[in-house]
Amino acid sequence: MELGIMTFADMEPEKVSGSGANAQQRINNLMEEIVLADQLGLDVIGIGEHHRPDYAVSAPAVVLGAAAVMTKNIRLTSAVTVLSSDDPVRVFQQFAEVDLLSGGRAEIMAGRGSFIESFPLFGYDLQDYDELFTEKLDLLLALRNQETISWKGRHRASIDHLGVYPRPVQTQMPVWLAAGGTPASAVRAAQLNLPLMLAIIGGMPEQFVPFIQLYKQAAQRAGRTADQLQVGINNHVFVGEDSQKAADDFFPYYATMMDRVGKGRGWPSLTRQQFDFSRTPKGALMVGSVQQVIDKILYEHELFGFTRFLAQASIGPVPHALTMKSIELFGTKVVPAVRKALAV
Repeated sequence: MELGIMTFADMEPEKVSGSGANAQQRINNLMEEIVLADQLGLDVIGIGEHHRPDYAVSAPAVVLGAAAVMTKNIRLTSAVTVLSSDDPVRVFQQFAEVDLLSGGRAEIMAGRGSFIESFPLFGYDLQDYDELFTEKLDLLLALRNQETISWKGRHRASIDHLGVYPRPVQTQMPVWLAAGGTPASAVRAAQLNLPLMLAIIGGMPEQFVPFIQLYKQAAQRAGRTADQLQVGINNHVFVGEDSQKAADDFFPYYATMMDRVGKGRGWPSLTRQQFDFSRTPKGALMVGSVQQVIDKILYEHELFGFTRFLAQASIGPVPHALTMKSIELFGTKVVPAVRKALAV
């Protein structure tokens, strides 16, 4: 089983229009987080893609390329690549470069994204939301599996017996499918023989058990055995020395982020009562002491039997020092305890 962290590189929007000052500082902080994760022996780092003023990364492959030359062992994945509004040829080429820079540690986590800004930005119609992803995922997998391809689609120009270069170090660069709980996504991942990553950012984790069961059942019907399946789980995580202090430190920044996201979706403001309820033993939010986070990860492993766990470890405008301390505790105390409990 693999244990790692992921981030969307949340940031405060720029105070001066046209300036990149906040983004520059956030990227500098992000590189420190990545290097620390590698030094702590974590297995994976995931970098998300957004096209909004409150996130610093719109091109994960660029950041992962920088990380490739600053790290030694950690695997480098997008989290996610918004494939629907990107070009699969360029995505493949960019991650092939990351793979070459890192000596074979690159991965792609493909998804449709949780925001819609990239669709009008790159000239796509939201009415084609599902068809775009289906078609582009098909092309991406074809590119991964063969050097010279011929391919036809509706939303992208056809390719007639052309080679795509460079090729990665890995014979078959891993491609994960990211999902938020839609049954069709579970079936799609199973039928395509792709690892599945599920984000659990609210509610009760147990409500997603049928979703993971659907994936496993569909994969077995497609001829895969249980030991061939890879399932990843992602939760919001903040670790502190003391449970109450961790919650008090984290809540204002977490509420700021959730309220900003929720404003465009019609969500009410996050209350402290809701926050504390989500921190209870069977809630989705992993905020508290080392032991609380250990217990929650093990609880979710019982539910899902996952093979990869990614802690979303820098969320909202949490001060960099607090994020670094949380990652340190996760890597030095939480991860060893989980590995020992699961004998991995």
